[in-house]
Amino acid sequence: MLARPNRLTRGADYKAVVRRGRRSAGAHTITYVRTTGESHAVRFGFIVSKQVGGAVVRNTVRRRLKAVSAAILADSQVDAGTDVVIRALPSAATAPYVELRDDVTRSLSRVRA
Repeated sequence: MLARPNRLTRGADYKAVVRRGRRSAGAHTITYVRTTGESHAVRFGFIVSKQVGGAVVRNTVRRRLKAVSAAILADSQVDAGTDVVIRALPSAATAPYVELRDDVTRSLSRVRA
C-alpha cells in the first residue's frame, strides 16, 4: 500500500503529469513521468478506465499497480520530486503481476534515460 505522501490526489496534479510529463508506452501500461523542482516524495497516480473491465477487474489492476509502485519505492528507482501516472490499457486486465511489474519498470527506465 502506498502511504499518503506517495499518492497523487488532486486532478490538477494528474493533468499536469499527463500533459507536461514524458511518456513511455508498454504492452499493458502507459507511464507518464514529470520531475518537479519541489522536494516532495515520489508520488504515484493510477488511471484505470472502464475499457479495462468491470469494477472488480479495474480494482484488481489498480491494486497490482499499487504493489508495483510500492516495490519501486522500496528499491529507490525514482528520484525525489517526481510524479508518476500509470494508465492501464485493456490488456492489463489479463496480464499477470510479473508482466505488469516488468512493463512499468521498463517504461520508467526508458523515461529516465
